[in-house]
Amino acid sequence: MQTKFENRKFENILATIGNTPIVRLNKLAPSRVNVFVKIEAFNPMGSVKDRLALGIIEDAERRGALSPGQTVIEATSGNTGIGLAMVCAVKGYPLVVTMGENFSVERRRMMRCRGAKVVLTPAALRGTGTMAKAVELAEKHGWFLCRQFDNEANADMHSRTTAPEILAAFEGERLDYWVTGYGTGGTLKGVARVLKTQRPETKIIVCEPDNSPVLGSGIAQLRHPDGSPAASHPSSRPHLMQGWSPDFIPSLTEAAVTMKLIDQIVPINGANAVRLARELAQQEGIFVGISAGATLAGALQVCESAPDGANVLCMLPDTGERYLSTPLFDGINADMSDAEWEISRSTPGCRFDAPPPPPPSKSAAQKPESPTSEPAVSAKVEDFFARVLTDPEQPLVLFALEWCEFCWSLRKLFAQCSIPYRSVDLDSTAYQRDDRGGQIRVLLHARTGSRTIPQVFVGGEFVGGCTETLDAFKDGRLQTLLGKYGVRFDESVHVDPHSLLPAWLHPR
Repeated sequence: MQTKFENRKFENILATIGNTPIVRLNKLAPSRVNVFVKIEAFNPMGSVKDRLALGIIEDAERRGALSPGQTVIEATSGNTGIGLAMVCAVKGYPLVVTMGENFSVERRRMMRCRGAKVVLTPAALRGTGTMAKAVELAEKHGWFLCRQFDNEANADMHSRTTAPEILAAFEGERLDYWVTGYGTGGTLKGVARVLKTQRPETKIIVCEPDNSPVLGSGIAQLRHPDGSPAASHPSSRPHLMQGWSPDFIPSLTEAAVTMKLIDQIVPINGANAVRLARELAQQEGIFVGISAGATLAGALQVCESAPDGANVLCMLPDTGERYLSTPLFDGINADMSDAEWEISRSTPGCRFDAPPPPPPSKSAAQKPESPTSEPAVSAKVEDFFARVLTDPEQPLVLFALEWCEFCWSLRKLFAQCSIPYRSVDLDSTAYQRDDRGGQIRVLLHARTGSRTIPQVFVGGEFVGGCTETLDAFKDGRLQTLLGKYGVRFDESVHVDPHSLLPAWLHPR
């Protein structure tokens, strides 16, 4: 069986970038439509960003903008930094990346392993803050700033590589839809402009988080005179798809909109993205990240109205290995399950007498959010808030955020102990209407004096945030309170609740 490299020899690892396979889905796609995926995880560093990393560096070398031995710097959510670390290692450039502290710890370690320095920025400042730090450092030290979000070399690389690969794969065949996220905008602009010229019948479908409709809002991005974003987009919210949609509209993405390259924008739910990423692995054997699951979710939405026999091509941006500490792996444990222990004990040899000891518990303080102007609370929201807290049918209420890993820690605890609860996800699409989520947070602050999320109540009694609730479970106060309000759960479960905190979390 031939590989994509056809048994060739290469001068260095950079020559293996591109020529990623296009694979048909056989289980997740409807039978009347042909769904294909382009698996960018086959790039040497496991993501589509390997292409832009090489394209930007080689373009800078040609233009004389990057001198031998000069330090390269870029703001990244991880994948671009990982690709740049590879390219800079081969070419001999020191690399510094700035990255939000909330992105997965695997990404930091992968970059540092390749010699890069990783400067973390506060999560509250989001992508615009990470970019501002990179600009500040570049100006201070005279480093080369990649500017992946507005550097035309990014889009040009995709026009020269990704687009021709797609055209060659579908030569003589229909290509009805091409589905992608937008990230930096490089893949979108670079591929879409080629398809619009050479395959104008192909519909360009762009996906984004449903709770962060930056493109779908139609609201223009506020920019500095140099074109960089002046602030986070007003429709942006944190979401589960790391690197898939920043908190601003990149210049390359805005250009794709202006050029009328986009035929449809599809909103994607974060939970569906996680589910489909898992199903790709478990049903199709394709191991990818949450952003790939999100893009597939968009492709499957397209299939619902696509004509019979249509060919749909979906971009899968990266591998799943850099999501180990994210909700993608929630419930997927390193230790053996009961079923696995049963298999082990079915024969006498090579088995443990007892399960391994639990890992040491870790704790961390939750950071308060930066104060902002608070919305006026409507009577309707006040009534909803009061009814939720006093609902006898569902005494345990979790006020949460979809993207928050502290909230996921509590969800894991409740799931393991079969504790029924109501989750009010303040950043979800439903609670963004009329800023209902913001209004509820005002009421929570007034009631508890705390601005942090999550917040847990039982029968209207405030338990606390994440660590307080875990503490209450550990010393039995939570179980007593649940019993007081008639909440039935599995009392036989024994778990160290602090072991459920995010794996990347370390005391500072």
